[in-house]
Amino acid sequence: MKIIGITGKSGSGKTTFASLLSKKLECNHIDIDKIGHQALLQPEIIYKICNTFGNEILDEKAEIDRKKLGNIVFSQKQKMEQLSNITWSYMEKALDNILSQHNDIIVLEWILLPHSKYWEKCNCKILVTSNDTKRKNKIIERDHITEEYFNKRDSASIEHTSFKFDYILENDYNLETIDKLIEKII
Repeated sequence: MKIIGITGKSGSGKTTFASLLSKKLECNHIDIDKIGHQALLQPEIIYKICNTFGNEILDEKAEIDRKKLGNIVFSQKQKMEQLSNITWSYMEKALDNILSQHNDIIVLEWILLPHSKYWEKCNCKILVTSNDTKRKNKIIERDHITEEYFNKRDSASIEHTSFKFDYILENDYNLETIDKLIEKII
């Protein structure tokens, strides 16, 4: 199996790039964030998160309100680590299960990919970057969040400068730029 790992800050365009690349390669694209979102729906994880962060993070359906939880975990690194410790076991099992079912090429995409055991398994490592102002405006509009919430979330993000990449895409949000890098990778 060949694994292409794609990472970058929120709103940099990594999901768009990963999706287009996987379509071109006719392979699977795994958005690890979505596995994390599934973890937040598991009753045993909801229970543990409420025990750790309080029931105030629940919405009217008794489901985790990710924005309320984000206000807590994006403010303090220790809180983010607590959340990761609660959800990671579920995420790792799900991801291992997905990977065990594939022998071909797979595209893994996640903001925290370089901090996971899967980073070293990547045959090709790609960083997607973008202009911070464009990225901020895109996220605020896409996620319907305030600038204050964006700043909290963004400050909790990892710095990718200490990692080695095979390719770095400076995303200008132009499909032609993305297509050129996809052709280069292929």
